[in-house]
Amino acid sequence: MSRVGRVERTTKETSVVVEIDLDGTGKVDVSTGVGFYDHMLDQLGRHGLFDLTVKTEGDLHIDSHHTIEDTALALGAAFKQALGDKVGIYRFGNCTVPLDESLAQVTVDLSGRPYLVHTEPENMAPMIGEYDTTMTRHILESFVAQAQIALHVHVPYGRNAHHIVECQFKALARALRYAAEHDPRAAGILPSTKGAL
Repeated sequence: MSRVGRVERTTKETSVVVEIDLDGTGKVDVSTGVGFYDHMLDQLGRHGLFDLTVKTEGDLHIDSHHTIEDTALALGAAFKQALGDKVGIYRFGNCTVPLDESLAQVTVDLSGRPYLVHTEPENMAPMIGEYDTTMTRHILESFVAQAQIALHVHVPYGRNAHHIVECQFKALARALRYAAEHDPRAAGILPSTKGAL
């Protein structure tokens, strides 16, 4: 069964199309107009082995906030759609990723209940190109709200803002990949004692 999600989201501020195949090979085609964000979404697709297409046109003449936020919302909704009924998946996933001096630890539960815990070093550089580094938490909040997952992201240390953000996306990609994969020992089984996820 195909596990593909496709979401179109249009507001007065943005127009977003996201398509994701959870069982892909890491083929990515991303264009948001925010270079560093494109780079992070590329990491998400490649390290998650998700085929990911993102096309966003936003009000970048104001700033990048709406473009980044609405893309994350659409991505979360597409991810949830692609997961389908979640029967036979591992449900839980975690990954720790170093990037030079930075380290990210990510744990995910595809629980059906949105919750985010996020910590990263204080006093990071405020900008990476046109990317506002305070948006990383908001991206995760927006994604979690629509994907309806529990996500814990912890960066205990790091100095370089690029490294701090990038290791989070790489670890997120791997954790999502592991959680969404089918468990051969649990075929046909929903991984919940509640009977619903």
